Amino acid sequence: MSKAKTGKYRNFWERNRKSGGYLLRRTVMQYGVSICRAILLFGLCFLILQPLLNKISVSFMTEADLYDPVVTSIPLHFTTENYRLAAGLMEYGKTTVNSLVIAITISILQVAMSTLVGYGFARFEFPLKKFWFGCVMVMVMIPPQVISTSLHLHFRFFDVLGLFKLFTGSTLNLKSSVLPYYLMSAGCMGLKNGLYIYMIRQFFRNIPKELEEAAYVDGCGTLKTFIRIMLPDAKPILTSCFLFAFVWQWTDGFYSSMFLGNINLLSIKLKQLPDTFGGYMARISGAASSAGVSVPYSNCMLATGTLMVIMPLVILYLFAQKGFVESLSSTGIKM
Repeated sequence: MSKAKTGKYRNFWERNRKSGGYLLRRTVMQYGVSICRAILLFGLCFLILQPLLNKISVSFMTEADLYDPVVTSIPLHFTTENYRLAAGLMEYGKTTVNSLVIAITISILQVAMSTLVGYGFARFEFPLKKFWFGCVMVMVMIPPQVISTSLHLHFRFFDVLGLFKLFTGSTLNLKSSVLPYYLMSAGCMGLKNGLYIYMIRQFFRNIPKELEEAAYVDGCGTLKTFIRIMLPDAKPILTSCFLFAFVWQWTDGFYSSMFLGNINLLSIKLKQLPDTFGGYMARISGAASSAGVSVPYSNCMLATGTLMVIMPLVILYLFAQKGFVESLSSTGIKM
């Protein structure tokens, strides 16, 4: 042992002796906490990544590998046939374009309307303000399944103050179209709209009112102040809300199945993939039904389809991670 290390070693024990053993206890505690933190972080990361890694492994296996007890995580016969088959069954190119159009337009509409409503709650006083904001919080807490029956009946027999039935003799059937999606988003009743209103409202409440007052003094009106002063400052929270809206809209299966039954989306095709694959196997085997399709092989195709659905989201995050992380860091303390 070198003299420097020997001196340091003796110095540590000498200081520990003078501190009555406190230095040793503190050092042991620090290392113990660091080790426990590392174990917990590793466990959490493993719990999050293990299902995804398992799906990636299964997606490259042949049917024989699924039944081989020797094969666990690494495929014995590597193949990309599962991806080709899943892409064909899901009509991947067409459904991806449809999903992109729906997700982008709905997300933009949701963020635009939520921004107006959130800014109104943050900056203006109007009758029953607390009551209406309480309704927004109810939208956040109540799951959409609770109002599914009401939504179905409302858009199946759609009418505005009875005018359609008065002039045409019948109501409108808006099911199996994208119009209910846009109407709900424009009315701030879309998927997670209440959460976006709350986030934007909290952000605007923390912007100093002196900025608006200075703009008013310079001759700006309310709308001009909102567009030229407040919106540029709100880019971080708007980025967060748009990314949240896009991701939830991309993977949504509840509203998509309820309203967009005739429009092919990735979320709908993914839900139908086991049945579609069963019918495909029955056709090529000449069987009367799809009951003979093995469950592991069907689950393998479902895992492959799931990876193909979330892959665009991973690519989006890789490009938008800097702005997303910055938006969260800049708004998290204020909120």
